[in-house]
Amino acid sequence: MKLRRLNKAFEDTMAASAFAEAGEFETARQITKGNRKVLLGIRKDSMSRKSLLYALNACKRIGNGLDILYISPDGVETEELREFMEKLDAEGINFTLIKKSGCLKKEILRYVKEKKNIDFVVIESSEDLEADCREGLLREVWHGLGCPLVVVMES
Repeated sequence: MKLRRLNKAFEDTMAASAFAEAGEFETARQITKGNRKVLLGIRKDSMSRKSLLYALNACKRIGNGLDILYISPDGVETEELREFMEKLDAEGINFTLIKKSGCLKKEILRYVKEKKNIDFVVIESSEDLEADCREGLLREVWHGLGCPLVVVMES
């Protein structure tokens, strides 16, 4: 398995260098970057503008795409979410909207376990998260996430 990954990395590097030599720097960058993503976990009833902007700016800065895990009992997108997705389009950020219902924490843990290309997760601080933290330390609550967790707080 490791040999296969090493071989793939070598092939990608060689392809990127060929594109770079031909002056196709953006294509070379995309090949070497891969399909890395930031995961934004949000709830319909408590969507923070600050967490949306944090995820957008992080993706712009590091060149990742964005997976938006949207928890909504009815699956209906809010106006704020639609405006955010328009802004992502305008900024040229590749994104995917994943609609779920239920527990945000469980859905995030499940999603990151399935997808191996998530660099980090962005969530907003909420009463639910704070209640979980009262039961244990934050790292214990999110044990097994497998990537960094960024908690954005409204001020």
